[in-house]
Amino acid sequence: MADYLRFLRRRRRKRPADQHARHAGDQRVAVIGLGRFGSSLANELMRRGWDVLGIDTDARLVQKYSDGLTHSAVADCTDPGVLHQLGVHEFTSAVVGIGTDIEASILVSSNLLEAEVPNIWAKAISRQHGQILERLGVHHVVLPEHEMGERVAHLVTGRMLDFIEFDDDYALVKTVAPDTITGVPLAQSQVRGKYGITVVGIKRPGEDFTYATADTVVQKGDVLVVTGKTYAVETFAELS
Repeated sequence: MADYLRFLRRRRRKRPADQHARHAGDQRVAVIGLGRFGSSLANELMRRGWDVLGIDTDARLVQKYSDGLTHSAVADCTDPGVLHQLGVHEFTSAVVGIGTDIEASILVSSNLLEAEVPNIWAKAISRQHGQILERLGVHHVVLPEHEMGERVAHLVTGRMLDFIEFDDDYALVKTVAPDTITGVPLAQSQVRGKYGITVVGIKRPGEDFTYATADTVVQKGDVLVVTGKTYAVETFAELS
């Protein structure tokens, strides 16, 4: 942590003392909590070229992941002074990966909001926990176990190859093309009018995914990416 603070002080001296440092292209993120969720997220962000500051109260976890992160620190971010000392208030993005300690999750999220970090993500372990975080004003609340459970349930019980649900009962599904729409262009099969879904992508065996158009002729064995209301895409997938 001492090395990181020295780096931060040097960086501050080189910066103009204004708010333009918080520009939209800032690819720095603070990940607070380096458990399974936080460490996996931090490693993926590093792989994508982001600068990641990993923070946890557990020195063993920090030591375990420190070599793979841009910076790391053993610190208790329930203390707003610690957040400020680490310079997290200057980041445009922060993730609260704390799960089981709900009190710590709420306190850290409150501190980030108080520091006016523009983009805050927080993990919740239950719907009630998520509702509290939303009421605080956290910008993005994630329930990884719940969302993964729903996703796998769709894959187990249906004929989908993949399933992603968004807000407002809207979903994106990968499924094998049903016989009812094969052999004719998509415009002629009228999938939107009949089934209430839109085919956005198509993949033939041995080929890459490509965009689907009204003139695309679906063949038997094609894999489709379709989107629409959750019930509609579920019903369409069952046709296969």
